[in-house]
Amino acid sequence: MKPPKVSKDQIPNHVAVVMDGNGRWAKQRGLPRTKGHEAGEKALFEVVQGAIEIGVRELSAFAFSTENWRRSPDEVKFLMGFNREVIQRRRDEMNVQRRRDEMNDLGVRIRWVGRPQRLWKSVVEDLEEAEEMTKRNKMLTLNMCINYGGRAEIADAAAALARDVTRRKLKPEQISEKVFAKYLDEPKMSDVDLFLRSSGEQRISNFLIWQSAYAELVFMDVLWPDVTRETLWRAIEIYADRDRRFGKA
Repeated sequence: MKPPKVSKDQIPNHVAVVMDGNGRWAKQRGLPRTKGHEAGEKALFEVVQGAIEIGVRELSAFAFSTENWRRSPDEVKFLMGFNREVIQRRRDEMNVQRRRDEMNDLGVRIRWVGRPQRLWKSVVEDLEEAEEMTKRNKMLTLNMCINYGGRAEIADAAAALARDVTRRKLKPEQISEKVFAKYLDEPKMSDVDLFLRSSGEQRISNFLIWQSAYAELVFMDVLWPDVTRETLWRAIEIYADRDRRFGKA
């Protein structure tokens, strides 16, 4: 299985994915919603592998939003534990270390983007450990957006910037887009080129609002657990056919 032939300059550098449709996938099969989330892990790993194969350098996954706390306590509890498993790639106790190192073996650098408030201490520890373990990897950067919201990120950045102005570390007239971006959750994150959402829904759902200002939006009518690397590649082909003008005529 080989990726399609797309010229290097038409490959998006940064792809953001909204992994939508896990619950519907499970419902169609008469399964609990948590089974849909479990099936979604395989899809994410597929997309990571497909991104590496075609040459994407950065991938952001919307794993848990600031709004997801409104879901049932059982589902929130499951998702907290599940996000640990995604990071560790853990399936059973016999293979913990092997699974834990899969992303690292692929050369994937993991970064956590989101608020620490309300997150389980164990989840934060695993995220920080994954960041440390993979910090020298250069094949692909995977931004795991957990307890993340675009408006929350901008509000937090504005608050931090205001504090620095109050402390006279910064003058109001010095504030620019470039300066503001330094206060975002992950200042080194590049702008999103391709914004991909599964399940046929056509909205961005408060994901990477600042970074997606000029992103090309592609909505695929496939539930997330059914997404494969070919789904990603098809979205990239659609992206490659777009005329990106960035405000120019």
